Amino acid sequence: MQKTIQLSLLSVALLSQIHAQEITLAPLEITATAIKTDELQSTDAVEVYTAKDIEKAHVQNIYEFLNQQTSVITMPSYGNPFSQKIDMRGFGIGDGYENIVIKVNGRRLNNIDGVPQLLASISPDAIERIEIIKAGGIVEAGDGANAGVINIITKKTDRTQVGFYAGSYNTFDGTFNIGHIDDKLSYNLNGEVQKHGGIRYIDNNGNKAENKFSNFSFDIAYQALENLELRANALTSNIDVWYASSLTLDQYNEDPTQKSNSFFAGVHQKASSDVIGTGLTYDVTDTLSLDMNYNHEYKTSNYITYSSEFAYSYNSADTVLKYIKENYEVIGGGYLFDGTRKASTNRTTKKNQAAFVKTNIYLGATTLKAGYRYEKVSYKYAPSAGNILSQDDTLHGIELGYNYMLDKEQSLFFNYAKGYQAPNIDRFFNYGGTFNQFIKPSKSNSYTLGYNKITTTNKLKLSIYYIGMNDEIYYYADPTYVNSKNTNIDKSHKYGFDLYDKYLLSKKFNVIFNYNYVKAIIDDEIENGEDYSGNELPGVSNHNIKATLNYLPNEHTTIALTEVYRSSAYAANDFNNNFAQKQEAYTSTDLSCTYAKKDYEIFVKINNLFNQKNGLWIRDDAIYPVNFTTTAIFGFNLKY
Repeated sequence: MQKTIQLSLLSVALLSQIHAQEITLAPLEITATAIKTDELQSTDAVEVYTAKDIEKAHVQNIYEFLNQQTSVITMPSYGNPFSQKIDMRGFGIGDGYENIVIKVNGRRLNNIDGVPQLLASISPDAIERIEIIKAGGIVEAGDGANAGVINIITKKTDRTQVGFYAGSYNTFDGTFNIGHIDDKLSYNLNGEVQKHGGIRYIDNNGNKAENKFSNFSFDIAYQALENLELRANALTSNIDVWYASSLTLDQYNEDPTQKSNSFFAGVHQKASSDVIGTGLTYDVTDTLSLDMNYNHEYKTSNYITYSSEFAYSYNSADTVLKYIKENYEVIGGGYLFDGTRKASTNRTTKKNQAAFVKTNIYLGATTLKAGYRYEKVSYKYAPSAGNILSQDDTLHGIELGYNYMLDKEQSLFFNYAKGYQAPNIDRFFNYGGTFNQFIKPSKSNSYTLGYNKITTTNKLKLSIYYIGMNDEIYYYADPTYVNSKNTNIDKSHKYGFDLYDKYLLSKKFNVIFNYNYVKAIIDDEIENGEDYSGNELPGVSNHNIKATLNYLPNEHTTIALTEVYRSSAYAANDFNNNFAQKQEAYTSTDLSCTYAKKDYEIFVKINNLFNQKNGLWIRDDAIYPVNFTTTAIFGFNLKY
């Protein structure tokens, strides 16, 4: 693999001598925030990916796109491909997802318990753009935005598209997207059905970890009056997944497809999510507008293997008032959320009430940003027998930003964000399900300094950052299990460096390079007599590299070679940094070829071309194989 990386770098070095021609780059608009701006003027470190970027990647789900193409890291949660853990800016592959707010068309995907955001419910073909705001967004996104925000915006199109692909290990996927747009009415209907035959064995009878899911969504907007738009949406998702348990190091090295010797060699889960929503936009005047949205979600999760079943009910409402003038913009709003999880032994609720205000001021080449959020988080634990317990937390978020345009192609920016993360309801329970205690929210102070340069041939983004943490939330995994519990790290910090560069070498070659360096240090924490002070946060790779070389031999064909590398790290539970086994480095080389015309495209993609073994280390001899063998898909898309 080292020779492969050297060869790829050598190729890039040689190709960089070719003069760029014809193809051009431009700043992209950031649309998911209430105050819109573009990449060059933004006071935040941002990444923006369009529908074209997602289509060219030919990914099977959004997790795959984030892991291959962006600075975000994803890994299947204990082997579950539909419930993946997400990390950004050094919060760790263990709990990092809790420090990222993910929104789809403004609706939060974050759960009230320890289940990661269900990105599998969004078909890649339905996405118009993905916007990643790093260490920012607390004022509009609120609870959980310590590491930042990922905004996903779905398509509004008047075309019809159908797609299909098949691949190794009995993989099949079909999608459709039907859209309509006119002066009064617009709607989009999206659907996806996927089945995978499984790679790992879950028993001695030859059965494998099969999985399947289906997603269907409908969005409609009606221009009832010249200044009034009415909206409605619905989404349904169903998942049926088997995933295999962990292996020892010897088993992993011998054959990562083999059955686990754990008590449960495989886990069977069925889950569903049904969402309905409505909203409106009312332009009060040319400068003042009102947005209102409401969403209801009902979810179920049934771990058949464990006889563990949960039912969830989420209700959320938000209101945003926008005042936009030529030289300044002001938004103010409120957010309400009421989430409940019912189990056989208890009913636990989490409620959020928030108000915020934010402004951008434009003074020639200078952009100034300031914002504040007040949020109250309330919990109630009602066991089937015993006393009802409750807790309230009051939290404050702040954003300050500055951007200076050096010229039409370059800018410098600085921002400060005071963020927070209220604990999910699982944090209040000990190992075995007994009630622990209400624990503290975590709080962060983030500082980012950055530089952007966007020309017709090169998009370059640099940023350095420091994040100071108080009461960072984690799970103390006692080796004997007796004292395992959720608790807080008293003090910790993270710092790092991000580099993104998209360079058009010529009309036939372009390269995209994404590098992230991060250090995450525990400053002060003693638990069960063990002093973690000075240790590194486990599950954090110091180096994260993603590079794609695109070759366009003609106007219809694109060949893309992608290299993903993450350095080794301490295993997810290794807070003492003394386990015998570490999280091994992650490496994967992917190759795709696309032939596209106006109304159709055909493609083939090979993942993990060189058959590299990868895994998620939880502790010694508890390894979940991930992307450990070569796979391939072949498919087509029709547009008309």
